[in-house]
Amino acid sequence: MSEKYTVLLYSDDVAVRDKIRMAIGPRPAADLSIEFVDASTWEECRWLLDDYEIDLMILDGEATPAGGLGIARQTKDEYADPPPTCVVIARAADRWLAAFAQVDATLVYPLDPVTTGQTIAGMLRARRNGAIPLGTLGTLGQ
Repeated sequence: MSEKYTVLLYSDDVAVRDKIRMAIGPRPAADLSIEFVDASTWEECRWLLDDYEIDLMILDGEATPAGGLGIARQTKDEYADPPPTCVVIARAADRWLAAFAQVDATLVYPLDPVTTGQTIAGMLRARRNGAIPLGTLGTLGQ
C-alpha cells in the first residue's frame, strides 16, 4: 500500500510544470503516491500553503516574476513549519543561491527522470520520518 502525498508544483509556465510532473510521475516509488497541486503565482502558492497540507514544494527557479528561489526563502521566513523545498535550477552554479534561500534540494534542467524521481522519493520519505534531507543540497541533479 502506498502513502499519498500532496506536492505543490510552482512555475509560471504550464509547460514547465508538465515537464516536472512527467519527470516525477504519480508514483516516484512503489511506496509513494503523489497528488500534485499547481500554482502559477506566489499568491497561489501562499493560498495553497495556507489552506492545504502540503508535504513538499517543487519550485521553478527560472519562473517570473517570482522565482522559485525567492519563494523558497520567503516561505522559510514566513511559515513556522514550511514543507521541504526542491528548486529546479538551470545552472548548477546557482546552488549557492539555493543554499542562501534555505532550499532542501536542487535539481538541474534538463531533468533526468531517474534522478528526479529518486530525489523526490527521498524527500517524501524523509518527510514521513520527520527528517529533512540535510546534506543533499549540491549533490542532486548533476
